[in-house]
Amino acid sequence: MNIVVLDGHTMNPGDLSWERLKKTGKCRIYPRTAPEEVVRRARHADILLTNKVVVPGSAIAELPRLKYIGVLATGYNIVDVEAAKERGIPVTNVPAYGTAAVAQMTFAHILNLTTHVAYHAQSVREGTWSRSKDFCFWEYPLVELAGLTLGIIGFGRIGRAVGEIARSFGMTVVVNNGRRTPVRSRGLRHVTLLRLFRESDIVTLHCPLTEKTRGIINKKSLSLMKPSAFLINTSRGALVDEKALAAALKAGTIAGAGLDVMSEEPPRRGNPLFRVKNCFVTPHIAWATAAARIRLMDTVVDNIEAFLREEPLHVVNGIDYKK
Repeated sequence: MNIVVLDGHTMNPGDLSWERLKKTGKCRIYPRTAPEEVVRRARHADILLTNKVVVPGSAIAELPRLKYIGVLATGYNIVDVEAAKERGIPVTNVPAYGTAAVAQMTFAHILNLTTHVAYHAQSVREGTWSRSKDFCFWEYPLVELAGLTLGIIGFGRIGRAVGEIARSFGMTVVVNNGRRTPVRSRGLRHVTLLRLFRESDIVTLHCPLTEKTRGIINKKSLSLMKPSAFLINTSRGALVDEKALAAALKAGTIAGAGLDVMSEEPPRRGNPLFRVKNCFVTPHIAWATAAARIRLMDTVVDNIEAFLREEPLHVVNGIDYKK
């Protein structure tokens, strides 16, 4: 089997090993691939692996040897799964590998917004504490999580993990999972979106991007939130209307935001959120702990080995290998 990896650098910038993958076939691993290079590089591939490089139906049609497409991530919207299905090509993804990592980053943003650790550490480095007449100082209000209400939109694996962490901090947790049926989990309460926005001290997004959820954070929903509330997004950038969020932050409609994802990645330099001091953006790294990437790599190879055994694993487009 000829295996082509279109963009291996993000998953493995050099700190992991490709050896297990190389045991499954002859590998050609590209760090990055431009859209116009996809067909040329994948022309002789039996197995094609991609993280964020788009594999459209037009490219699939020009790859006669292609038998399998593996996505090196959970989201698989970068692949034309219907075009692959028409060719009998299974498309697989990697669910669940980043649950702990993304939940951790969610609280990294929450703790940054409520305790301002990085800001105060930098202030100390610049001599503010040394010049102080008191034994301590703080330049922003310090907010205690215990007793606050965390509103979770989306209650899959990551949403549940975030809820457990929140409860360990003594927070009240309310949930909207986009369904009419209530969330049946100890210590959690299912509420309408309207109530979630109004009651929550912190709103955190963990829902998939669909036509229903696109722009779920907009001028109207932001206006429902408390002026002291924070917004966290470690899910999908397009869940948030970024212009509306920038305007709300500047106007004091909400107190702050922590984002690990943007609607366009990499974002343009002129993105309005970059000019808002109470908005903190990290470069889509919630998933990227070494432990998470090791799980990702292992599952990618598990998926391929399952394909070679004709035993379906994590297939997202309804293809049965055993044809």
